[in-house]
Amino acid sequence: MGAVKTKRMPRAVREQQMLDAAVRIFGRRGYMAASMDEIAELAGVSKPLVYLYLNSKEDLFTACIRREARALSEAVRTGVRGDLPADRQLWDGLRAFFAHTAEHPDGWAVLHLQARTHGELFAAEVTAMREEIVAFVTRLIAVAAREAHRDPDLAEREVAGLAEALVGAAESLAAWANATPGTTARQAAATLMNFAWAGLGNLMQGRPWSPPRFEG
Repeated sequence: MGAVKTKRMPRAVREQQMLDAAVRIFGRRGYMAASMDEIAELAGVSKPLVYLYLNSKEDLFTACIRREARALSEAVRTGVRGDLPADRQLWDGLRAFFAHTAEHPDGWAVLHLQARTHGELFAAEVTAMREEIVAFVTRLIAVAAREAHRDPDLAEREVAGLAEALVGAAESLAAWANATPGTTARQAAATLMNFAWAGLGNLMQGRPWSPPRFEG
């Protein structure tokens, strides 16, 4: 008596249902505060069934991270056409990134906040996803540098750092946009393009900013 009754459905479908519930609870309450009872209730299943499918709270959280990371990476990849100029590819990639994080705020909270603050294992899962996005941005900046024909050594000297800085800015801006009502994915992408690509444009044209020199 009192057990949650569940309808028979394929295991894969049931597991996704549990992950949906877990992402929502983890994203809104945090890893430590979230309970398996809450997740089971939201998923409409019994707690023993959650354990049967996903073993433990740690394994469930890891599965959530992996699913949300794959979804975000796929959204960025599919949002970009490789035959377009580098700035257009970056624009489309940023719009896809901000659209996905806006449409999946709980998933973004799991990746950007929860996974990074609750242990090396969880952080490593997010790092793998982040490295994939950084590699994508690195390639775009390298292509732009080659197209400009201004500085053939730029790709080796500075591209990696520029890509890291841009991705870090995108992560912070996504968190800000999700917390700021009325901010659209297009607005967030335009903000970052104006902040980052305009500066990159000057760099490609041989007009880098240099720190002032002080005497004495």
